[in-house]
This record gives sequence, C-alpha cells and structure tokens, in this order.
Amino acid sequence: MEYQSKFNELYEEMTSCVRGVVLKEEPLKNHTYFKIGGPASLFAEPEDTEDLKTVLKLIKKHGVDCFIIGNGTNLLVSDNGYKGAVVKIGEKFNYMERNDNVVTVGAGVLLSALAKYLARENLAGFEFASGIPGYLGGAVYMNAGAYGGEMKQVVKHVKCINLDGNVYEFTNEEMEFTYRHSKITDSDLIVLEAELELSYGNKDEIMEIIKELNEKRTTKQPLNIPSAGSTFKRPQNGYASKLIEDAGLKGLKYKGAMVSDKHSGFIVNWDNASCEDVLKLMRIVISTVNDKFGIILEPEIKIVGTKL
Repeated sequence: MEYQSKFNELYEEMTSCVRGVVLKEEPLKNHTYFKIGGPASLFAEPEDTEDLKTVLKLIKKHGVDCFIIGNGTNLLVSDNGYKGAVVKIGEKFNYMERNDNVVTVGAGVLLSALAKYLARENLAGFEFASGIPGYLGGAVYMNAGAYGGEMKQVVKHVKCINLDGNVYEFTNEEMEFTYRHSKITDSDLIVLEAELELSYGNKDEIMEIIKELNEKRTTKQPLNIPSAGSTFKRPQNGYASKLIEDAGLKGLKYKGAMVSDKHSGFIVNWDNASCEDVLKLMRIVISTVNDKFGIILEPEIKIVGTKL
C-alpha cells in the first residue's frame, strides 16, 4: 500500500509540472522490439533536457528506482514489469546539426535515419549502422556495431546527464569504448547527444554501400519476427551463432520462444512468448554450448526486472 501511495504521489506531482508524457502502469511490451514486458509503475517521456531534469529530480525526491530506455531494441523485460520509473529518451531528442564533417546528433535519432542524412550530406563512415534498429543514445551506450564498424570509430564527444541532473561531456578516449561496452554502460549516466566526426565521401557511393549492407541484413536476419537483435555477445573464439548452430540448436523452440531458423544468433518471439520462455531458452542454449564446446555465452541483450 505504501509502495502504491509513493507512485501515486510521484504521478500526481509529475503530471503537474512535466511537459512530456507521464503514464501509470504502462505496458513495456509496447516499448520493446521483443514485444515482451509487463507494466512500469510509472512511465515518463520528457520533452527536452530541462524536462528530463525535472523528471529525474522528482524520481530522486520520491526515492523510487529508475530505468532509462531508448528505442527498446536490445531489451528483454520481465513479465512482471518494472517496479519503478521508466524514463524514455525518445523522439523528442531527435535533432541533427552539421558543422563541416562533424555532426551533433540527439540521443533520440534513429540510426537508419541518421545514416541516410549523412549520405545526403556526402559524409561517410556511418554506413555500418544504417540497419541497426535503435536510437543514437543506445548505440553510444553499448558501442553498437555491425559489419566491421562500431560507434567508437565515429564518436568525437558525448554529452550525458546523471540521475542527479548534472551534465557531463566526454571525449572519445574518456568514453572507454570496448566491445558492446562504454564508460556509460555501468554508470547512472544518460546520453543526451553525441558529436560524430565523419569523412567526406560521395552520396551515391555511400548509398550503394548502405543498400548492400541492408540487403545482406534482410537476407540473413529474422527481421520480420520480434526479437532484441543478437541475443549473445561474440565470444573470444568464434561466433555465437555458429556455436549455437553447431550445437544443433537452430530452430529449437521453448513454448513461444525460438532460436531463429534463419539466424541462430537470434532468439525470437515467434508465438506470443513470455519473458520466462525466452530466459528458459537462453539457459538451454548457454548450457548446451558450454557442454559441447566449453564456451560460456554471455547475453548481449539487457534483461530488466528479472535475472537470467
């Protein structure tokens, strides 16, 4: 009862002073590519940085847990949802500003839209990200990459805010980018925007590369079925998808979850899967691959509200 009262008070105060969206018991399956996830006790999508500061201030004042999401492309959320406040850094943070070969990009810009914009501006080096279905903020957060490219190759500066509302700026070196990881990954920092430094190129040539990469992605990945992208990180030796396939797990189903029969590196929501369905199948994959090859696969997706 005390728990519910706390969120009711937070909701009432937020709706009186936050300009963006504020909702109670919002189903998180509506905000993840997996189409899985129970309700967030409170859900907020601020209008801008100042509105975000207000949201974070109120969350701290009321002492509730907080989780930040972007486009939800890399999340598996508990069927019980999240007992706290979920803050979405979304389309309100959608802006791009060019200065020669450096472009300042808001955290809520889709990578696919950014890649096309840069191509039109004759700026090269971002083609690798054209098919990644996420926002810039999440891509910087996890140093997203594909086809030999990753964010650390193009990021010059990153502007962040922490849960106390303090704003910080970091250089590429200070971001400590490694494989699917950055300084931000294990902190309370939230990406607001990033400066990207590109090279000069030719629009037609850049668009041709984007077209080729997107065709490759469409051909090889199960883009027509809900998932959270690559389920497991690439191990030191080999590739997760090959290990899973060689272990005879391609196409394996557990209730509503399936190891994709198109790309075994993806676990997909093929028939109204629950979070527990996906977690059970992940455990089967990890155990089987370890038994056969002595390699322990680690999740690349972020699990929220429960544990693997």
